[in-house]
Amino acid sequence: MFSNAMKRKQWLGVLLILTLVTMPFQAADISGVQASDEYAGLEHQINQILTDERLDGAISSVSIRDAKSGDVVLSRLGDMRLKVASNMKLLTGAAALETLGPNYTFKTELLSDGAMKGKTLQGNLYLKGKGDPTLLEQDFDELAKELKRLGIKEVEGNLVADDTWYNDVRLSEDIMWNDEPYYYGAQISALTASPNEDFDAGTVIVEAYPTKVGQPADIKLTPQTDYPKMVNHTTTVEEAGPRDITITREHGTNNVIVEGMIPAKSIRAREWITLSEPTGYALDLFRNSLKKEGIKVKGNDHAYGAAPQNAELLYTKESMPLSGILVPYMKFSNNTIAEILVKEMGRVVHNEGSWEKGLEVVRDYLRSIGVNVDTVRLRDGSGISHVSNVPANELSKLLFEVQQEDWYPIYLHSFPVAGASDRLAGGTLRNRMKGTAAEGNVKAKTGSVTGSSSLSGYVKTQGGQELIFSIVLNNFLSDDLKDIEDKIAIALAEYKPKQSK
Repeated sequence: MFSNAMKRKQWLGVLLILTLVTMPFQAADISGVQASDEYAGLEHQINQILTDERLDGAISSVSIRDAKSGDVVLSRLGDMRLKVASNMKLLTGAAALETLGPNYTFKTELLSDGAMKGKTLQGNLYLKGKGDPTLLEQDFDELAKELKRLGIKEVEGNLVADDTWYNDVRLSEDIMWNDEPYYYGAQISALTASPNEDFDAGTVIVEAYPTKVGQPADIKLTPQTDYPKMVNHTTTVEEAGPRDITITREHGTNNVIVEGMIPAKSIRAREWITLSEPTGYALDLFRNSLKKEGIKVKGNDHAYGAAPQNAELLYTKESMPLSGILVPYMKFSNNTIAEILVKEMGRVVHNEGSWEKGLEVVRDYLRSIGVNVDTVRLRDGSGISHVSNVPANELSKLLFEVQQEDWYPIYLHSFPVAGASDRLAGGTLRNRMKGTAAEGNVKAKTGSVTGSSSLSGYVKTQGGQELIFSIVLNNFLSDDLKDIEDKIAIALAEYKPKQSK
């Protein structure tokens, strides 16, 4: 005979087993779209969109808020922490606008620890970088011209690159080796350079042009620099031959490898390639600019170190304001600018140009506006990290709260606009949602890393309601699920909410 106590234990055991068995079904119910009465019509649409077989085994999160009240009107796994890819730039950009201000400029300085004697600078010349990601070849020419205007024709001492404004950690902790050669994985230095006005700092543009059949391709660099070593293993083949060109950088070196076959008379092959230790890249461009102006350096023309505290400031070049930098940052999803903004915030607020201190500033700003930072993991400013996690509800919360900021119009202006053909307007959304109710309507930040895709921003419904949305897709195996995001955004743009009683 079993005692009553034993019977109770058996019964509790049965209840525990039943609970465990039913838990998966309860979780599946929770994952469905939940909407307020006014937006109940969207439930079926979004659920149908998310039945796409490419999402089998993946995670789909959606958060939609009323832009005026901030109320969540529709949610699916909105509180689940997920990889948001470049939607991380929404957090970094907002924190930078608040911390640094829209009129903030990055500075590059020329200093000396010596005195002028005639046309000779008797001492070292320091090129001190303070984070400007917009320095182009012509800007280094401008710096050299300023020295010439000061009457300097010769530097008795060394030409010294000073990148000590930030620490010397070049990559955020989660960067992968196979990302490092390409523009989205550039090294971060306080002294760096960009090849063009997309401002992918720390990169050069490498182009391979076909020549005669049997001959190597012609390799060109923008800007022209001897800092990388070019390794050309290419062959020009017949016009109808295969095209198989790869351009990359050998890990841990500045050896740029171009290899493969390129058909005669075909278009160029092109890639933005990062350089290891971009401080030296900027110094090389400046050295070339000095030569153009006939300014000679008698000492070491490629030295590195900090300018003395008492060094004399000869000239300061300022970047465009942050409000202008924000356009290529958001429109083209510029990772390098994102990480520079993080380090700059750390330097300005905590006198330390590091990821740790910069991300502390980002967290503090998010906390101040009511974003739940206890459910967020920040590891970088750009979102290339596969470890950073943010729930969709916190992204939509951010986008609601920033509407109250004085700088919000600048922030919104930087967002890609769906279907806008002008590259500086449409950005990463210029070829998406064309010919739909979302065209010219949806203003949103895109995001994509392997297995993760996101789209968060603003939209006006056909009924005239302003909505904030965040769509985050994770753990999928397909190459691209942007069409699923687009379908949801279009459904929002087309929707006419039922009037609440």
